[in-house]
Amino acid sequence: MTPLIEMRGVGKTYGAVRALRGVDLALAPGEVLGLVGDNAAGKSTLMKILAGAIQPDAGEILVEGAPARFADPTDARAAGIEMIYQDFALVPHLTVTQNIFLGRELVSRRLGVATLDRAAMDARARAMFAGLGLRVPSVTLPVRALSGGQQQAVAIARATGFAARVVIMDEPTANLGAPAIAKVRETIARLKATGVAVIIISHRLEDIFAVGDAFMVMKRGEVVGRRSVAGTDADEIVEMIVTGRDARATSMA
Repeated sequence: MTPLIEMRGVGKTYGAVRALRGVDLALAPGEVLGLVGDNAAGKSTLMKILAGAIQPDAGEILVEGAPARFADPTDARAAGIEMIYQDFALVPHLTVTQNIFLGRELVSRRLGVATLDRAAMDARARAMFAGLGLRVPSVTLPVRALSGGQQQAVAIARATGFAARVVIMDEPTANLGAPAIAKVRETIARLKATGVAVIIISHRLEDIFAVGDAFMVMKRGEVVGRRSVAGTDADEIVEMIVTGRDARATSMA
């Protein structure tokens, strides 16, 4: 089966620093992939390239087998790729609805004059939260009035509410309490059930073991190895992260 997303030989250099060295990644529809490694592994750089926020120096991206080039995040969104950043990238003084529809506002026309259809956007925002099983006190509240978990819900709704096919989550459960972490995991499971692929950048291996299908381990801008969740354990993943070596590959050499 053709992967939904392929990244082949992706490289990125910043001056004398090689952030990525010939990285390959494949992602199937509905797959939940945990992207793990230490802080200098290149995980975020790789995902920002996929999300169109950074341009690679080498390699290619394919969507359902067809070459794709993302000049900016708008191009990636048009291909159904969304990224939820660790800081959520929300505008604090705007309402929940305004954040969700920022740049995608719905308009109605009366006597040839276009106006924002606030009622329609509020209604659709409520439907998004209901469909995801997430809650916020009100879609008309400014996001600065929400808790961290509720702001996370807004970021997820914004990323998944417009026909997303791939959702990238950067440390989605960092600084959240147990109830909010459970909600994020439930949301990932719901996305998977509808065929949406999810890539989780995380230091919390337990989240990936709970909802993921596979791990991809990176070290110093390279792929160390890949494991199915069912075919590995935390000790093996930690060893790969720390040593930057795939013991299974070494034993087969």
